[in-house]
Amino acid sequence: MLMALLMLVVGFALLIKGADFFVDGASSVAKMLKVPSMIIGLTIVAMGTSLPECAVSVTASITGNNALAVSNVVGSNIFNLMVVCGCCALFTPLAIQKDTLKKEYPFSIICALLLLAFGYMKMELGRIDGIIFLVIFAGYLLWMVKSALDARTNASDEEEVETLPIWKCLLYIIGGGLAIKYGGDFVVDGAVVVAEAFGLTENLIGLTIVALGTSLPELVTSIVAARKNEVDMALGNVIGSNIFNILLVLGVAATISPIAFIMENIIDTILLIVMSCIVYLMVRKDLKIGRKEGIAMLLMYAAYLVYIIIR
Repeated sequence: MLMALLMLVVGFALLIKGADFFVDGASSVAKMLKVPSMIIGLTIVAMGTSLPECAVSVTASITGNNALAVSNVVGSNIFNLMVVCGCCALFTPLAIQKDTLKKEYPFSIICALLLLAFGYMKMELGRIDGIIFLVIFAGYLLWMVKSALDARTNASDEEEVETLPIWKCLLYIIGGGLAIKYGGDFVVDGAVVVAEAFGLTENLIGLTIVALGTSLPELVTSIVAARKNEVDMALGNVIGSNIFNILLVLGVAATISPIAFIMENIIDTILLIVMSCIVYLMVRKDLKIGRKEGIAMLLMYAAYLVYIIIR
């Protein structure tokens, strides 16, 4: 138990410092390349903070033990949307660009709808479904690259901004990413030991602690980005991570080994879509997630947690 608590402390320290360096490196790259922080958040930062979900699901698929892969991804996506955005909004209002609300955010809902459709049809995510997800993911990456090139072309060359040297940016991104990855692992491992000591079931641990633990990088990175006034990066990280989790993480996992769907997966995916639509309606008018919206999102997540514990 003492070792588990020590792992929790070390894990959180790695997560916080790793996220700090990761955000500094990523935002410096964005300024250097004259690419908006939102696009960096949707790609580099989202991919970096999705490493734990990818590691957990792919390892489970290789060993043929991927029953909780869907629960992990859907649980993480709900946590990203409701808790990460909700917590960030408590520190500073998260302004949403009209373009993001028209394109990337609806695309993340379409990904969840595709997951629901594939899962409901056969109660399984097969190899063909996984390949379809990976093809869509490749298209999404090309779309992001095109958006970055367009933004760079339209950027003004007049404004000089202070940036870190390229070697330091890479060191911050790689070093920060590794610290986030291992920090997340330590926190999850420590939390599982503590939870088992209190008599929680393995299934409940998978649906709650593992899903929450693999989302810790998104939470810490987005809060750090919001506090550094990189609100576009904070929001881009959440939207990008949710897209990556479904298309890349489940795409790779299902291609390696088909993933069985259970009724709880269907219900949780429907809840993810409903929550995404509620948040969309909340922010459509003012184009921001304020403190009131953030508190409402955290309360909705608390209600969801109560539901999955008692069901």
